[in-house]
Amino acid sequence: MRIVLEGGQLSAAGLGLGAKRTFVMKCGGSTLEELPDSFYKDLAELQENGTQPVIVHGGGPAISDNLSKLGIDTHFVNGLRYTSEEVLDVVEMVLAGSINKKIVRRIGQSAGKAVGLSGVDGALIQAKPVTNSAEVGLVGEVTGVNAALIEGVVKLGFMPVIAPVGIDADGQRYNINADTAAGAVASVLGVQQMIVVTDVPGILKTVNGEKRVLQTVTVQEIEDMIQTGEIYGGMIPKVRAAIACISGKVNEVVIVDGSEPGVLRKVLAGETIGTKIVRM
Repeated sequence: MRIVLEGGQLSAAGLGLGAKRTFVMKCGGSTLEELPDSFYKDLAELQENGTQPVIVHGGGPAISDNLSKLGIDTHFVNGLRYTSEEVLDVVEMVLAGSINKKIVRRIGQSAGKAVGLSGVDGALIQAKPVTNSAEVGLVGEVTGVNAALIEGVVKLGFMPVIAPVGIDADGQRYNINADTAAGAVASVLGVQQMIVVTDVPGILKTVNGEKRVLQTVTVQEIEDMIQTGEIYGGMIPKVRAAIACISGKVNEVVIVDGSEPGVLRKVLAGETIGTKIVRM
């Protein structure tokens, strides 16, 4: 079954993942490099015990490093990388190649079972140009997700590891922000929870001159913090994706620090950790 946008919302009717507790985890490429072996062992144990992770990953720093080595100019517009065809070749090489396979290897070394996929494979992530494509180039927004492919991988006993490169009906590739892709996948799968693993403890707010982690924050509070500049740069796509995700079938999105021991188990057990983004 292929899932498409219906009236602005992603629909997931008929998915066969209900037998397992499924959660979508988004992780940045730089964070993945720093995660301890224990994090991957936790993923493998969760899988073994019947909780199904679906991973969507980024890879910004590695992409920037490779572009620099190749002498290809790059810049960002409101947290999104300007993407030409030349840049997109490198994006796909890094995301769907080296980073994706490193994650799969590390999960395998921890006795887990994973399969690496690009959004291009089986038209897993269908996309169209973002509205400001004149400013950002070949950056895409998600129009559909081939949920049957994810479901098939899970039924075979594997953890999907998805690189966020999208494709349209004409075969044009698009660079998809990993947070946006993860939010779309989470909405399509109808999971109750999406976990965003980062290198920060959550959303920070200055209170009496001191930065503190917000335990819970609403959509309106996020919008206010973007307006005041307390949320800025690369954090904006993260919270925007969370908002879009919550407006679908997902009840909550939790932003956590991946270096925290046992962080996934703590989130899934309902412990207070990181920042939980909730409906109004």
